[in-house]
Amino acid sequence: MRLLSVTMSAAAVLAAPALAQSEDGLLSLSGSARVRYESLGGQYRPGRSATDQFLSTKLSLGAELDLGALSLVGELTDARGWKADDGSSLSTSEVNTFEVPVLHLRYDAKDWLGDGSETEVHVGRFYLNQGSRRLVAISAYPNVTTAFTGASIDWKRGDDAFSAFYTLPQNRLPSDLPALLDNDHDWDEESGDLRFWGLFYARGKAIGDATVEAYLYGLNEEDSADLPTRNRDLWTLGGRIVRAPAKNAWDAELEGAWQGGASRNSTAAADVTDLDVRAWFFHAEAGYTFDAPWSPRLALIYDVASGDKDSTDDEVNRFDPLYGSRTGDFGPSALYGPLDRSNISAPGVRVQVKPSERLDSFVSARGLWLQEARDSFARTGVRDSAGGSGRFAGYQLETKARYWLVPRSLRLEVSGAVLLDEGFLRDAPNATGLGDTVYGAVDITKTF
Repeated sequence: MRLLSVTMSAAAVLAAPALAQSEDGLLSLSGSARVRYESLGGQYRPGRSATDQFLSTKLSLGAELDLGALSLVGELTDARGWKADDGSSLSTSEVNTFEVPVLHLRYDAKDWLGDGSETEVHVGRFYLNQGSRRLVAISAYPNVTTAFTGASIDWKRGDDAFSAFYTLPQNRLPSDLPALLDNDHDWDEESGDLRFWGLFYARGKAIGDATVEAYLYGLNEEDSADLPTRNRDLWTLGGRIVRAPAKNAWDAELEGAWQGGASRNSTAAADVTDLDVRAWFFHAEAGYTFDAPWSPRLALIYDVASGDKDSTDDEVNRFDPLYGSRTGDFGPSALYGPLDRSNISAPGVRVQVKPSERLDSFVSARGLWLQEARDSFARTGVRDSAGGSGRFAGYQLETKARYWLVPRSLRLEVSGAVLLDEGFLRDAPNATGLGDTVYGAVDITKTF
């Protein structure tokens, strides 16, 4: 918080003389406002209310002060919610009132690190977005996205791009359910007890017209006085090959990562045993876009991620998805969000259409299995430690449609998902027994 106060003071000093010059283009402003209503029935989470609803709002105001090669960039956000039940699954991903997640200095340079190169350096508070966004992302669907305090450098030249960063992830506050239900305010904080760093490289047209990426991420975590943790000390090494969709052509994507290091089984104070981490995930996708009205694309998808084989052995095998986005692969998060890259095996099919420049939509279906029968399934919290409930968990059906009511200004989005509980999700000892989970949401976003 001290770092934020110092940075805000510096921002005020820099911005004051520029406000009067905003007509000359030194100061640019932007923003967005979103209202969403969502409803869930047939709760799959143990210990939560059988049904839930949530009305949320998000206001984002951004500003950039252009001082030539140096710029000051800031963003103020206010994410609030109403109507959630007392037993809601509401979290800081949906409510975080009056916060400054972005406030940094950016330095832009051409030819600084090689002829024809473009380099950006960020110092302060910022978002991170890399590659497929499966492990590091600005999450679009949740009301709140994780921001980071530190430094980063992004370099591009021709088909090559490289990024490096060292950050302290911001801890969103307050985090207890009563405070979130009341939209209470507290400033987010960063701490040296949690550090996230990474290296990322991409080369376009590396294999034909396909892009190849490689990355290494590190997460170092320690207990603090008021926050017990699993003391994760992780490294994640991965790569990706992707050929972008195009009309009358096949596209494809392969991505995988291996995770090592050490972690504890729980956050309990009595748990002081560091266990070896051996975990992984893999994503495969192949699609074809037809040269036809509505530009239909048919894609086959498969996601698999390791789970913990045995909670009593000397290893942690459950993959940690770090700070990635789940929405693109696994459906809406917020009140829904049963799936993520942990203990899952999920083949599926997706059909996308784009009837016009203002309207796009898709439908998808997935079969759901546990990779390891004795670990909790994905993000559901449902578990059978004896492994007697089998590995088949059910099916997920998902759909979304987006329509620009006013092009590039006002957009309506309608989304829905159904989690059909079969096998494990019906029979596990702590399964809720509430039947299929049905979720629906509608939101409208104004961009300015």
